[in-house]
Order: sequence, then C-alpha cells, then structure tokens
Amino acid sequence: MDVLIVESARDLAQRWHDHMTRQGLEVRVAHTQAQAATALDTQEFQVIVLDLILEEGSALAIADLASYRYPDTKLIFVTDTAMFSDGSIFAHCANACAFLQSDVPPEDLTAVVEYHGARR
Repeated sequence: MDVLIVESARDLAQRWHDHMTRQGLEVRVAHTQAQAATALDTQEFQVIVLDLILEEGSALAIADLASYRYPDTKLIFVTDTAMFSDGSIFAHCANACAFLQSDVPPEDLTAVVEYHGARR
C-alpha cells in the first residue's frame, strides 16, 4: 500500500513514516504543499495522511488536487487545533475518511491507514 504523509513537523512525520514502514507500507513524506503536489504528479497513493495546518501551503488545495487526480484515494486528516472539530471536513472533502488529532499514537494511525487503504 502506498501512503503519502503531508506534515510540516518533521519529527512527527518521521515517527509516522518509521512506524508505517515497519508495518510494510510504502511511505513517502512531504512537508509542504509544493512537495505534496510533486508527489501527486509522479505517483498514485491509496491513502494520504494530511495535516490541516501546514507551514507552507494549503492542506485543502492538496486535498482538492488528490480528489481530482485520484478520486479513489482516501484522505485522513490530522490536526492539533479545533478547526473542523464539528466534523464539517467531511462536507468539504469527498475523499475524507477520518479526522484525528496529531498526537494519535503511530500504531493507531497506521491501523486507520491500513483499514481505509484496504477499503479503497
């Protein structure tokens, strides 16, 4: 399963990457909107783990690009804010399948990725 992690916090992205890789997933990391767009230009992913608040760029722009290019790709949003805590992200993004806090344990995030990636 191919997974794209889009997360500005390098340590957090690395922790998620390392755990998912140990579970046998193929994982690519992007830290900015531009890096994510480049990744989507060259590869299709079954699941994208996408932080809502990026230091450079817009998570919703990445979500729109992914939805347009790969309509079956599942998006798992993560955040450390209260933004979209009412669940409205699911109304804004048709590919959204989960909404988690950024401090989710890596093993739980990996389980969610595997579950939704398998359902694709």
